[in-house]
Amino acid sequence: MTDSSSVLLRETRDGICTLTLNRPQRFNALSEELLASLSNTLDQIASDRIIRVVIIAGAGPAFCAGHDLREMQQDPDQTRHQDKFGKSGETMMKIIGLPQPVIARVHGMATAAGCQLVATCDLAIASSNALFAVSGIKLGLFCSTPAVALTRNISRKRAMEMLLTGDFIDAGTALDSGLINQVVEPDDLDQSVDLLARKIAAHPPRVVSLGKASFYRQIEQNTREAYEQTSRVISGNMMLEETTEGINAFLEKRDPYWRSNKT
Repeated sequence: MTDSSSVLLRETRDGICTLTLNRPQRFNALSEELLASLSNTLDQIASDRIIRVVIIAGAGPAFCAGHDLREMQQDPDQTRHQDKFGKSGETMMKIIGLPQPVIARVHGMATAAGCQLVATCDLAIASSNALFAVSGIKLGLFCSTPAVALTRNISRKRAMEMLLTGDFIDAGTALDSGLINQVVEPDDLDQSVDLLARKIAAHPPRVVSLGKASFYRQIEQNTREAYEQTSRVISGNMMLEETTEGINAFLEKRDPYWRSNKT
């Protein structure tokens, strides 16, 4: 575990790495320091063969309240603002590009860039007390950058309603909208996140990684390009040692032995 005074805590256990946003007094608002720490840590994790799944959580009463607007107001320069939002976007892209799947563990509120972070993660499980919003409009600031991730998760009209009203939606509505995967009671949140992470970690990491990369590539392609790309991926996948073992195990009615999962 990273030093508790750090703005980002890191703990790895059984191949599952938990990153905890650690600015509870500011509802884990994304300061420059926190974003830089998250970005650098993701770079480290990308090349770590021990880590198979990443969980992003928040310390204190909230998941993440978005960008630290107090910090940003202290430096009112458009070029600097663009640089900060640009670095935030680069960090979100690192989550998408990470070989390991990333699960958001959401409790309390996830607003603006905090909601963006949930939408960017590959999967998300929320406590029933979680609330989601892209509420910048109420401050005279349209959540343009959070809209990128939001509109890639939920319908256009639902996204536009959230962006234009700034209103919160509850966990049940977020589930129905496709923003999150599960809603659980607060006392069950850690167990549910851990169960999902362990299910994913049990699969061959090389196959999980190539599957995640292919998933995001095909989303941005037209249908024909997507089929051409995924045909190449799945045919290459068929040649892997792990796939041979998995198919043989299925045909022989036994559990597969994943050599790559043994440490």
